[in-house]
Amino acid sequence: MTEPIYATGKRKTSIARVWLEPGEGKFVVNERALKEYFGRETSEMVIFQPLDVTGTRNQFDVTVNVHGGGESGQSIAIRHGIAKALLQYNADFKDALKKAGFLTRDSRVKERKKYGRRGARRRPQYSKR
Repeated sequence: MTEPIYATGKRKTSIARVWLEPGEGKFVVNERALKEYFGRETSEMVIFQPLDVTGTRNQFDVTVNVHGGGESGQSIAIRHGIAKALLQYNADFKDALKKAGFLTRDSRVKERKKYGRRGARRRPQYSKR
């Protein structure tokens, strides 16, 4: 593996571009350290799930560019991208990653507001008089 493996992960409006290359486990998100970019430990836990399932946590240096959405959506987009990149690295990981649900893109997005409504479906309050 001479050149880095590239994959794209998505969730809601977040798009994560992920590069994996062999290394000792360095993690860079938008040119910042992972702990510096994500304040919560749960985001880090979510991001490392595909690496933990495949047992490759300290085998790769991961570089990520992510934009759009919030912290939670971005972390899940990164997880999706890492899982897709690991699949390119080794096709034997497919069963474990698929069973854990990391290869499926979570396509739920916010429904658009409709005219005559207060939100996507909420109706205006009814007034009898």
